[in-house]
Amino acid sequence: MNPALRVDGNKTLAQLWDRTRMQGDMPGFAKAISSILGAMRGEDESDFNMTQTVLSDPVLTQKVLRLANSGMYSAFGQHVNTVSKAVLVLGTEAIGHLALGLKLIEELSVANAGASGSSSAHIEMEKAVLAGMVAQQVATSANSRHAEEAVVCSLLHTLGRMMITFYMPERWSALQEAAGAGKEDQAAQQILGLSMEEVGAAAAAHWGLPKNLISGMRSVAPAEPGAEVSHADWIAGLSTMAARCAESLWHDDEAGALEVKRITESYSGMLGVAPEQMHEAIERAKEVAANDLSIAPLSKPAERRAKALAKTRQRAAGNKILLSGLADMRDLVDSASPGQMVSIALETVYQGLDFSRAVAFVRNRREGRYAAKMCFGEGMKEKLCEMAFDEAYEPNVFHAALNSDRVIFIENARDPKFAAKLPAWWKATLSEARSFVILPLQSNLQPAGFIYGDWDESFPPIQLSQTEFGLLNDMRALVVKAVERRHQLEAVSNRVA
Repeated sequence: MNPALRVDGNKTLAQLWDRTRMQGDMPGFAKAISSILGAMRGEDESDFNMTQTVLSDPVLTQKVLRLANSGMYSAFGQHVNTVSKAVLVLGTEAIGHLALGLKLIEELSVANAGASGSSSAHIEMEKAVLAGMVAQQVATSANSRHAEEAVVCSLLHTLGRMMITFYMPERWSALQEAAGAGKEDQAAQQILGLSMEEVGAAAAAHWGLPKNLISGMRSVAPAEPGAEVSHADWIAGLSTMAARCAESLWHDDEAGALEVKRITESYSGMLGVAPEQMHEAIERAKEVAANDLSIAPLSKPAERRAKALAKTRQRAAGNKILLSGLADMRDLVDSASPGQMVSIALETVYQGLDFSRAVAFVRNRREGRYAAKMCFGEGMKEKLCEMAFDEAYEPNVFHAALNSDRVIFIENARDPKFAAKLPAWWKATLSEARSFVILPLQSNLQPAGFIYGDWDESFPPIQLSQTEFGLLNDMRALVVKAVERRHQLEAVSNRVA
């Protein structure tokens, strides 16, 4: 290129800042990162400051509480109801990075809605979100304590592309004309006077993001086998790998799948995650992306809309079944035996929630054991005798549930960090489950048994509504009432005798 015609990168950035100011300079994000970073840098009152920052945003509050209660973070058996406790569970730094990532997605979505190049901008934003999903799953496989930092850096890795598509769509068109769609980075120096990576780093610095996050946004090649990898390089390596995988995963085709395999294998040694674990992490990310993204071919938008409609109709029908079963139980609570009430409840939840399998466990006090007594689901009768365990406490999800007075919902039973909380008998008989529910039954503060139901891989990812939780708790209360009524009758009978 003729030096006389060389584009001045500084002028490009000046124009970019003018555009962002004209469109509000992403005010929500700029203000949010200031308070988030301030809370992260705080000293004696940093936990309190972070709590205040999170509580100022209802959406962020909900996300933080959900994460704190997930299998990956929650201390076993605890339920986190307050942001203050969530800060203690996750730590100020992890919540800070989580908040930054969520705020970035939120603000880019708002910017995208008003951007003239909305289609290109939306694509770049969803690719960035997909990269964050890949990073989250790979970091989890690596047992990294810096998962949220890695996610933010992966979201930011292609920030330069997002900024240009959002705020300078005419430059984006020129990049595509010069190099072709998908190869815009190759023409950046010619059209912008600086690389896309330099645009992203300049934007991050403009917002005042910390140096460690800006460092994690840079592109790095896979390290040589046996080479020592610093924390900064590990984060940058993961964000590079995640962004490149997202670009290939986006198209959801065979060529992209082969490229993802090549990319993950090349970064496997550097990230300390075996290739097969990489593959599993990518599959989990694809599963999440298929449900959370809206225009990516990977998400199959039309098919997803049809499934969502069918799921809504199915949920409505399922809630009617739960309500009908609950009405039957109310009619019979003063006359039916506990076993009969459990049978009605088990059948109702099996049909109403469309469980793959449903099992009722009863405590035998004389033998000191819990054993499965009733079941629904293909092949379950043959396994009934194998589903039993001692009442002596063990640190697993079922013993924790038995000491609880609420319905327990496990969204992802296959999370590697959750494996230690699953007992051997469950792994031998029910391990096909992806999600499951436990309805603990207590009488006079003593465990009496529980109802279990699960969904396998044939179902889309499950999220129970507050209505469904309420119906399940009402059902559980009626079974407990029947158990307590029997105990009262037995006590009267013993006194008379």
